[in-house]
Amino acid sequence: MRPISRDGRSAVDVMNDKNSKPSKISDDVQQFAVDQDDDGIRLDRWFKRHMPQVSFAMVSRWSRTGQLRVDGKRADPGLRITPGQIIRVPPIEKDDSRPVPKSRMPLSDAQISKALDMVIYKDKSAIIINKPPGLATQGGTKMTQHVDGLLDALCYENDHRPKLVHRLDKDTSGALLLARTAGSASHFSKHFAGRSARKIYWAIIMGVPDIDDGIIDLPLGKQPSSGGEKMQVDEENGQSAKSRYRIIERIGNRAAWVELTPYTGRTHQLRVHMAAIGHPIVGDGKYGGKECFLTGEISRKMHLHARRIRIANPNGGKLDVRADLPEHFAATMDALGLVAAEGDLPIDEGREPITKAIKKKIAKNHSKTMRKDQRGARRSRGDGPNSKKSASRKVGGKRAERVASGAHKVGVKKSGPKKGKGSPKKGGR
Repeated sequence: MRPISRDGRSAVDVMNDKNSKPSKISDDVQQFAVDQDDDGIRLDRWFKRHMPQVSFAMVSRWSRTGQLRVDGKRADPGLRITPGQIIRVPPIEKDDSRPVPKSRMPLSDAQISKALDMVIYKDKSAIIINKPPGLATQGGTKMTQHVDGLLDALCYENDHRPKLVHRLDKDTSGALLLARTAGSASHFSKHFAGRSARKIYWAIIMGVPDIDDGIIDLPLGKQPSSGGEKMQVDEENGQSAKSRYRIIERIGNRAAWVELTPYTGRTHQLRVHMAAIGHPIVGDGKYGGKECFLTGEISRKMHLHARRIRIANPNGGKLDVRADLPEHFAATMDALGLVAAEGDLPIDEGREPITKAIKKKIAKNHSKTMRKDQRGARRSRGDGPNSKKSASRKVGGKRAERVASGAHKVGVKKSGPKKGKGSPKKGGR
C-alpha cells in the first residue's frame, strides 16, 4: 500500500495535482506514515519506491538543509526506517532534467483474460502464474508481448501492479512467481539470492546419461560472437554454475524424461549444461542444433517446463506450487507413454539465506580457528625438520594449498546410485 498523506492523498496524487503552480509539484509540506512493507529499507529507497519523480540529489539536498525529517528529527538518506515512523517531505520542486515516465497503454479485454487465465495461485503476498511457452517474461528489442506488459491485469484489490522477482526464458513454460508488495518482493529476492528457494524443472532430453543422478558443475559465460544472446561453458572467465539432474524415466536409449534443479541462476543454465554433457533438451535448437529433435509425432518446440516452485512464504510456512504441462509437452508425454503423475520426486531442502548474523558467526569461527593454528605453530617451533609434527604440518600444508587453489574435478559428479545402461527406471531414487 502506498503511503498516505494527512489530507488523504497518495504520494502520486500529490505529485500529479493539476492545481499546483507551474514551478512546483506541491507547495505543501507532506507527511507519510511508513508501511509494514517498508520495514528496514533505506530512506532514499523509500522515495524511489513511492515517489520516483523525486531524485536522489533532491533527497540529499533536503537532508543537508534539514528539511527532510523522520519523527521530527533530521534524517540522512541512508537511514533505515521502521513501520509507524512519520516522514516529513518538504515542498517538491519540479525537476525538468528527469525523464517523464512513459504511460502504459490500457490492456484489452483479451489481454486481461489471458493474464487472469495464467494465475494458478494467489495470496496477499504472492501470485504464481503458469507462463505459456513463447511468451517472454520482459520486453526487449521488437518484443511487444510479455508478462511484464500484462501485470496491470493482476492488481486485484491492490492499487499497484505485482513485481517480477525472477524470470523464465521465452520458450520455457511453467511456474513464475510475482510479488504483490514491495516487502514480499524483498523477501522473495533474498531467498532466491540465498538459494533456499527451489525451482524444479521437467525436461525431455536426447539420449540417456550414464549416471542416473548427477551434478553438473561448469562455469558459464557469454559467447562473444552472439552479442550476448547465447551462453557457453567458460572455465577461465565464466561465472560458477551448478545444476542437478535426476532421471525420472528412460525412453529406450534415444531419450529420457528428467528432473532438473538449478542451484545457481545463470542465463540459459539448464540448457547449456545439458547440451555440454551431450544430452541437449529436445527442441532446443539454439544449443542442441539439428540433433535435438525427435521424429514422429513429437513437437519441435522446446521441452523444458518449470514444474514446481517452493519458497518460504512471508506469511509463514512454505509456498509449494506445481504448474501443469503445456499442450505440446503433454502431447509428447502421451506419445512416449509417460505419466505426469509419476514425475514428482521428493524435493531436497535448501539452505536458508545467509544473514548478517550468520556471516558474523562464520567470521568469528574463522578467526578462532586461525588463532588456534597460530598457537600450534608457536608451540612446535622447536621441533626438528624431520620430526613427526613437522612432517604432519608439511602434508597438511600441501593439501591446504590444493583446496585453496580450487583444484577439483569440474563436470558431472555422481549424486546417486548408478544402474546399468539398459535397465529402465521409474520414480528416481
